[in-house]
Amino acid sequence: MSGVFLDTASVSLGELDFGPLERAFGPWLHYPHTAVEDLNQRIAQAEVVVTNKVKIDAHAMDSSRKLKLICVAATGYNNVDIAAATQRGISVCNVRAYATASVVQHVFMVMLALIGRLSEYQQLVKSGGWARSAHFCPLDYPFHELAGKNLGILGYGELGHGVAHVARAFDMKVLVGAHKHRAPGNGRVAFEDVLQRADVISLHCPLTPETQNMIGAQELAMMRNHALLINTARGGIVDEHALLSALREGRIGGAAVDVLTEEPPVLGNCLLDAQLPNLIVTPHIAWASLESRQRLINEVAANIKAYREGAIRNRVHA
Repeated sequence: MSGVFLDTASVSLGELDFGPLERAFGPWLHYPHTAVEDLNQRIAQAEVVVTNKVKIDAHAMDSSRKLKLICVAATGYNNVDIAAATQRGISVCNVRAYATASVVQHVFMVMLALIGRLSEYQQLVKSGGWARSAHFCPLDYPFHELAGKNLGILGYGELGHGVAHVARAFDMKVLVGAHKHRAPGNGRVAFEDVLQRADVISLHCPLTPETQNMIGAQELAMMRNHALLINTARGGIVDEHALLSALREGRIGGAAVDVLTEEPPVLGNCLLDAQLPNLIVTPHIAWASLESRQRLINEVAANIKAYREGAIRNRVHA
């Protein structure tokens, strides 16, 4: 029996403990990266393959007669052809709920930075503005509290629930949005009402044909001119050019995005060149605390252990 991890460098640069994998299965071949042209050869003798972002299609599966289990070291599994795997009797499993604490922490980190105007005050200090101030406390940039503000959550799964839980500790009022173009139910608020009432909107929905450009120029125009938009979900959910226009024209108060339509943004992105104090762009790191990444490895190992015991844990279906 052998296992192959195709892209360890996408989850660890050597700081994680891979011992749980070694104890669950073995021997292992670990590759920091796997190019398309190397994939078939690397999995040819593998019974278990672990991938974070390397794509595994039907052609790759056919290169390995021994392959029985594909473990996606992530929650999203769009990089694996699930239908092809099912046809070939190959099980596919993912990892769930491992990054909640990390993502929730990131959401409130950027939320607090924006509402507290951290960037402007840091720049004021660096430029000598505090030293030149006639008062002990320069009040150049009025800011607000989270308490009493409306937080709109679009996407109310594991991460949306986690954000709502912390929001209530800040005494925020949580508005859980209904799906766009659907009537609200189960205590949810109509999509348009969330846009119009929220002081902060946090996105936690998957990228699907239904959510592609879900927040565009029309939706941004519905938002309050002081409202903040936070996207730690997927880049394609927000029309980036429309967002930049809304920020530059002062039609919303600020935004924080951890995801872009292309990652890494090798061709550039309009948001990267904006240089706006009310825009925070981070490189898809909301999920990636050290603890979160170690939980990811531990959960992959648990999936493999279950497989060895005759069960499939966290199976995904076409």
